[in-house]
Amino acid sequence: MGTMLYAKGVFINRCFESLNLSQPGLVVDVHQDYLRAGADVIETNTFGANRMKLRAFGLGDQVRDINLAGAALARKAVEQSGQRAYVAGAMGPLGVRIEPWGKTGVDEAEAMFREQAQALLDGKVDLFVLETFRDLNEIGAAIAAVRAVCDLPIVAQMTTEEDGASLDGAPPEQFAPALIARGANVVGVNCSVGPAPMLETIDRISEVTDVWLSAQPNAGKPRDIEGRNLYLCSPEYMASYARRFIASGVRLVGGCCGTTPEHIRQISLAARSMAPGLARHHGGTPEVRTPVASQPNARPALPREAKSTMARKLVNGGFIRAIELVPPRGHAPTAALADASRLKARGVDVVTIPDGPRSGARMSALSLAVLVQQHAQVEALLQYSCRDRNLLGIQSDLLGAHAMGVRNLLGVTGDVRTLGDIPDATAVFDVDSIGLTNVITRLNHGLDIGGQSIGEPTSFHTGVMVNPSRDLDQELRRLEFKVEAGAEFAVTRPVFDVSAFERFLARVSGLGIPIIVGIWPFESAINAEFMANEVPGVTVPDALVERMRRTSSAEQARAEGVKVAQELAEAMKDMAAGVQIATPSGRLDAALDVLDVV
Repeated sequence: MGTMLYAKGVFINRCFESLNLSQPGLVVDVHQDYLRAGADVIETNTFGANRMKLRAFGLGDQVRDINLAGAALARKAVEQSGQRAYVAGAMGPLGVRIEPWGKTGVDEAEAMFREQAQALLDGKVDLFVLETFRDLNEIGAAIAAVRAVCDLPIVAQMTTEEDGASLDGAPPEQFAPALIARGANVVGVNCSVGPAPMLETIDRISEVTDVWLSAQPNAGKPRDIEGRNLYLCSPEYMASYARRFIASGVRLVGGCCGTTPEHIRQISLAARSMAPGLARHHGGTPEVRTPVASQPNARPALPREAKSTMARKLVNGGFIRAIELVPPRGHAPTAALADASRLKARGVDVVTIPDGPRSGARMSALSLAVLVQQHAQVEALLQYSCRDRNLLGIQSDLLGAHAMGVRNLLGVTGDVRTLGDIPDATAVFDVDSIGLTNVITRLNHGLDIGGQSIGEPTSFHTGVMVNPSRDLDQELRRLEFKVEAGAEFAVTRPVFDVSAFERFLARVSGLGIPIIVGIWPFESAINAEFMANEVPGVTVPDALVERMRRTSSAEQARAEGVKVAQELAEAMKDMAAGVQIATPSGRLDAALDVLDVV
């Protein structure tokens, strides 16, 4: 609210809460901007409308009027919008120290908070948000004040330093349980820091609490630009962290200082894209979720075995043989199509088309997938990355892919990388692979991302990536999210450790999802060292690296790399539902040599 009123020309030294009486239309306009952006909860313009703070502006006798007006204006905005949204009574700190640090008593503080809470309650708010508190004693007084007048839900939020401790030094492991003990229903953090450090604090809170969490970061740190404080975190960046907050147990996600309606629009899209696949609450209580199939306008999805030849083979317990075919440079597909035909002749079930694996002017993965199916008469497995695509663009791409006959999809989040000659440029992620899987599932039920009918449902066979070499707890958690969202099979990153793959399979066996193992033939000792040391999430045993180091020529190294890959494929083929073979430079001869053993 303060951000938008400031942007509309209200001087920083004004009492923003007094605008509820002097310029009510301006306040309603701001509320409506956020509602149109997709907000489910709007906060009243009453953050500083307590007697102590209003007294500094000579308005101490208008506490009730300002808070009643604040609640009424927010309610009016909701009613005029025609949307279902909640009005939260916003209450902030008094702006003075209370005992034992200051001369204001806890009982005096509680009385001032109770005066404000009663006015907001009389204005018919749906819940209370107590935010930006630094002192546990003070927010405790505010919670007690609200509880003295009603039993509406209370969201209690502390503000912290980048190390996660409150501004008074209380760590989250201390203040979060204390907020619950004092009567808060939802606990969390807001203001002071941007999304990245706040996520670390939320993760720490989730370890010691068993209630729903909230997170409202600033849009980064403010910068002084031509005399104005501006927050420069992009909406896309805020949305990427909204997804991470949700994955960590946050159920009330938004923003604080610097958060514009566009930030909320992107956060809302991110949250909705994850909704069907939200994890169960970490405390073990199932969340109330509406399955996609039971939503209004949803249609039955096509049986899995009817979606593609690959799907039918997996359903019937068959073994999938896949080889990766890298999109060519330029626009000429002749050589790539000849390679695809060669792969088909050698018994490959599906040709995997990676999405943007190399730099330079290359054909899009979607284009090559369509051409491979049309001209080589072999099914394609299209790897589709979320990187640099917004939610609406993803939806359009997928509908177009389906219209052109693509059925097998492998959804990936995509790598974060710098772009071109601008090292400070970053990739944009509107959703990650979990959100992407939810989008595909909706389309398979005939729904767009907004829940509206698209007519005939799509029939995508949906796969996801998984990494057996990462932290197994984290990887299993994400895979569970993906399966809940609708994933039907998984393909691993390259696996070089058979025992690690066995441990992984033991952990995921209960999910009932077929696992296709990734195989990577080394080309050289340098390639083996690179995979072992510079590729995040890939583990290469020292013994394999040493084997590659003992080779004495490029030809011998390539042969040894193929032999290593053959041994790995031979050892894991009876555990997996298939293999996907990829090579560093796209050399099909090496991939086909490995294919021979399976």
